[in-house]
This record gives sequence, C-alpha cells and structure tokens, in this order.
Amino acid sequence: LNLPQFVQLMEIFVGEDISLPTVKRLIAFIKEGYKQTEEEKMEQLEKIHRITRLAQRKLLLEALFEKWDNNASGFLDLEEVDAVLSTFKEGMEKEALRKAKKHLCSRYPQLSRVRKLSPKAFQTFLELVASEYTGDKDENIDNLVEFLTASVERSRTECLQSLTRRKWLHNIQQAAETSGVSMEPVYKAVFKALSQDAEAHGDNKKISAYIALLEENQLSPERRQILLRYVACTADDAPYVLNQILYRDMKGVSFAAVEEGKPIHVPRVQLHGNIHFWNYDRPVEERKGSLLVLPLHNAHWRVFGILGLDTLQDQCEKTIFLTHEISFYQGVSHAFSKAYHHICTLQNVLQMAVTALDWLYPRAPSIHTVITYLVEPGKDKTCDHALRKMITADNTGHKEIHSSPVLLLRKENLLRDYLFKCIDSSEVIRTSVCGEYHIAVPLRDLSGQALGIFDISIGHHQKLPPHEHKDLQKMLKMAQAACSEILKMSLEETEPTCVLEAEHVANLRHAGILFHWFMLQDLRECV
Repeated sequence: LNLPQFVQLMEIFVGEDISLPTVKRLIAFIKEGYKQTEEEKMEQLEKIHRITRLAQRKLLLEALFEKWDNNASGFLDLEEVDAVLSTFKEGMEKEALRKAKKHLCSRYPQLSRVRKLSPKAFQTFLELVASEYTGDKDENIDNLVEFLTASVERSRTECLQSLTRRKWLHNIQQAAETSGVSMEPVYKAVFKALSQDAEAHGDNKKISAYIALLEENQLSPERRQILLRYVACTADDAPYVLNQILYRDMKGVSFAAVEEGKPIHVPRVQLHGNIHFWNYDRPVEERKGSLLVLPLHNAHWRVFGILGLDTLQDQCEKTIFLTHEISFYQGVSHAFSKAYHHICTLQNVLQMAVTALDWLYPRAPSIHTVITYLVEPGKDKTCDHALRKMITADNTGHKEIHSSPVLLLRKENLLRDYLFKCIDSSEVIRTSVCGEYHIAVPLRDLSGQALGIFDISIGHHQKLPPHEHKDLQKMLKMAQAACSEILKMSLEETEPTCVLEAEHVANLRHAGILFHWFMLQDLRECV
C-alpha cells in the first residue's frame, strides 16, 4: 500500500462518525501491534533500491537519447546506433549485439521496415544488449551509457538549441493532455513551435504550415480509395487551405510522401512542375519558395496524414529548408502524432464509457446520476491533478456529453475532495456529501493510475439493491477491461487485435463494441 491507499483503508475501517479519542487509540494499537521482521525490512529496502535504480536508469537513458537526437527529431537511426555499438570492447561483442537486435525486432515488428528507434525502443535495445553481454547487467548498462555518451560531442550552442526545441515539443504534448480532448490547442501548439523555430533557428523564415489527414474517399469513389483532408493550417492560409480535399488524381507530392513514408523536400517549387497551389490569388510569377511534406506516422509506423510547410510567403531568395530544420520538423510531426493519438485514445475511452452507461441505466434505476471525469495533469506546481467533467448521465437514460468540459481543481472543490482522493489512491471511494451517497470508481491506465473517474450518485440510499450492485460491478469490470484494451492499442510494441482491426478506425464504433465484446466473453466463461 502507498500512503494514500493506507489512509483510505483506515478511513474505511473506522467509518465516518468515529470519535477522535477512538482514532488515537487505534493508531496507538497499530503502532504497538505492527512488527516488521528483519526479512521484511530487507525486502522492502531492496524493493525501494530496485525502483530507485530503475528510475535513475530511465533518466540516464533518456538523457543519452536526447544527446544523440540533437535536432529533436524524436527517433534515432538503428543502423547508426548499431554501428557504434559494434565497436564496443573493440568489436568483441558482435554476436551478443546480433542476438539483441533479433530480440528487439521481434518485440517491435515495425523496426524491420523502418529501422528507426523511438526513446522507448532505444532503451529496450540497450537493456537487451546489456543482458546479452557477460557479467552484471546493471554494470553493463552503465558501461554502455558511458561509451555511447563519449561517442558524440555537442557544442554549447547545439545543446541550447536542442533544449529550446524540446521545450516547444513538450508544449504540444501538454496541450493534448490539458485540452479536454479538443484538437484545437494541439494545432495551435504545433504551428507555434514551427514558427518559433523558423524565427530562432531558420534565419527568420516566414512559413506556412498545414496538417492533412487521410480519410476514406466516400465523396468521389471513382477518384481512388483515400483522400487527404486539410484539417488545420496557419492563420493566413485558412481562407485557401482549411477543409480543402486533395485527391490522388490532383497535382502534388503529398501522396508520394504518404506512400514512401519519408519526407519530400522540393527546394524550388517553381521548377518542379507537379505542385498543387491552393492559393489561386497568388500570381504565377510569385509562386516561388521551398516545400516540405512530412508523413505523419502512428505508433506502428503507419502513415495517417501529412504535415506540410512552405516558404511561398517569404520574399527572400534563401528559403530552402536545411537538414537540421527538417530533422526538427520531423520531431514536430512525431510530437503531433503522439498528441493526436493521445486525444483519439481518450475519445475512444469516452465512447466506451457512453456504451457502458447505456448498458447500465435500465439495469440499475436506483442510481441517480453518473458523472464521468477525465484526469488531467495540473498546470502549475500548486495543482497536482485536475478533473475534466466529460459526461453526465441520469436514471432516465438522458446523457449530456459536455462540448465545453468544466475543469475542477482540488483547492476549489472541497466538497468533491473524494474525487481527488480517488485519483491519489486509484481505489474506490465511498462517501456521503450533503446527505447524498457517492461511489467514486477509478478507470485505470496500464500502470494502475487513475485516468478517469465514474462518480456514481445513489441518492439517500447507503447501498444499492443486491442485483443492481452486481450489475454495476459487472459494468465496471468490463469497462476497465475495454479501457485497458484501448490503451494497449497505442503502444508501439503492440499490434492491434483482430477485434479492433475488424472495425473502421476512422470512427469510434469499435470502442463501444469492445465493451460488449468483453461482456460476451464474461458470459461465455460463466456458461
């Protein structure tokens, strides 16, 4: 038990109406009666030491990755890392390296195609290499980190540039985590990062940027199966680009970037001959500048759209994108992909929650309301967590999905402190607020932390009828199972299950189907 969980256990044990002297006697009794054996003490110390060591190693490997990934592209070239590692111990460990690479490719199947290491895959690779070497694994990792750190040199200017760029990339992820599942703040953070970098590290280029996502072509099926819809762009380009559709039979290099899965750089668009210009108001003689189209990859390295940049608005002669700029823009596309799929995952979780509530409401009429919250990180040091009110459902079957979700802070909602205790402990909290009984149930992520909460109000009844309580427990169990499956989808080392592959990923139906699928599995096990 951690501290919040222990406190919650004690609060449940003593109840709400216990006197202070009784609480003090209980504390004295526990202090006197709880004896830790020497063996238990050693086990606890070893566990703490192991957890601390793993946390330190993670930070060390993250710092190493960032030193190698100087332009904040978000990944490293596997062959480049392999080439340097093959010189470790004067090339005496090449067989161990070969075995580690084999294990790595089996864990991350996409590596056989793309040969790119994410921070997580890089850490896994070094851990696999260290485990294949003879001797102590921890010592091997320390030696590997020291060797790889010494193999690259960065100037102070390069380090500062990298640090600044990572701060901008972090802002994109933060926008996703605090947006209430809205994409607009993410789009703004992406374009801000691009414009800030163009100003600070790109000779003050004036750039246009836009994001287009792949969709199934249901508008004009005769024009091929998929299309690109432009969902966001820089403000000046909105009248010409926003909501436009690019078909495969139109001019442009965007579909080539999608098919090849690699950036396409056109240094001088006026000389290319196959560029689609959305702004028809711009005279032909002014259609000069550079174009860069970057494919957007998901965690399994499948392309789902493009990020485009051009310098057509810049009147300067030298507007070609340099290598370090292109690498950073790849980092922006990678950060956008993470942010986009984070929001898609939460939208799927919410859709699953809607399906679960639909299943519950006719079976548990004694439940007055269920409010579904998402947990967000606090925006400053005084606020550890915040709650975003997403769905309200009552016992009439009416549901409200909040288009502008209200944000709840702990310090401003003392009567809802039980919800924040639920976050702290990741455990079920039962309490009474103004005579109304509530059950706060966490929806946990894959690490066991609360990512959402069902706040279930049962009115003035202390308990639900047994059959309703049983159905509520079943709903919560299936909702958690479906939530875990949705979260596994976003892991780069996990391929989608056949259940989800059978559904069209562009909509949210599969999340609801998952809930019923787990319910069916449970029924089969009971039979």
